[in-house]
Amino acid sequence: MKNLSRVALSVLAFLFFVSAVGILPLSAKSHKQAGQQPTAQAQTVSGKIASVDKSSFSLTVSSGGAANHEKQVTNEAAGQKNMTFQIDKNTTVDGQLQVGANADVTYRQDGGNNIAISVHVS
Repeated sequence: MKNLSRVALSVLAFLFFVSAVGILPLSAKSHKQAGQQPTAQAQTVSGKIASVDKSSFSLTVSSGGAANHEKQVTNEAAGQKNMTFQIDKNTTVDGQLQVGANADVTYRQDGGNNIAISVHVS
């Protein structure tokens, strides 16, 4: 009877250990996912290129053409906004960025900055 109690206790301890180890990775994974920020959605805006730098450019858009962002400067009298876009190694540019040219920009927001994904200059 003593051996049977030890075996039963050992089996119960083993089952508890296996279930605890099986649950821990799932709960740790769910905590990690809860701390992650959602991926930024791509947005599109059209307007006239106001300025061009080596790693960025500004686009003048009508006030209804884009949502209100932190980096935008409002020209309320004209109903226009200037949006600044960062250009990185992943940005595709169709055409040449020139002041005064019309452009369609697909971008994402990252840390308060507008990062251009693609630019079509017409």
